[in-house]
Amino acid sequence: MSTGHDFAPLRHSSLTASLTDEQVEALAHIACCRRLADQEILIREGNIDNSLHVITEGAIAVTRDVGRGEYTTIHVLRTGDMAGEMGFISGQPHTATLRSLGRTEICSVERDAFESLLIEHPWLVYRVMQNIVRVSQDILRRMNAQHVELTKYVSRSHALF
Repeated sequence: MSTGHDFAPLRHSSLTASLTDEQVEALAHIACCRRLADQEILIREGNIDNSLHVITEGAIAVTRDVGRGEYTTIHVLRTGDMAGEMGFISGQPHTATLRSLGRTEICSVERDAFESLLIEHPWLVYRVMQNIVRVSQDILRRMNAQHVELTKYVSRSHALF
């Protein structure tokens, strides 16, 4: 699964903010790190994936299918960002496809392995869940701000739809 070198990439991610080094080490023991090839799909839209991914190097495009085999990029995740966190928590199908941009390294944690930490490391689990919510709130704030700006632009330009 994990080797000693996985500690540093996880330590510098939003997933482990506010965790002690000992807690990050416990998380590193259940993480599996790997490299993705350019354009390799990590999560496919509509699929259920019980993994939480941390981008430790590179970037991942968040894309949506627009039909006829085409897709549009709606966001780009960078080193230190999390991916798949909502499906990791909810167990619901993902609403977007995640594909690597260039060579990308990720560290992934399976939900079952993460839940196994509850007995020995309940505060680790609690802090990780707080971090996931914090990141999700930040994304929602940015999306709301973008929506307001777009609404202002459309209103000012008197665009007709």
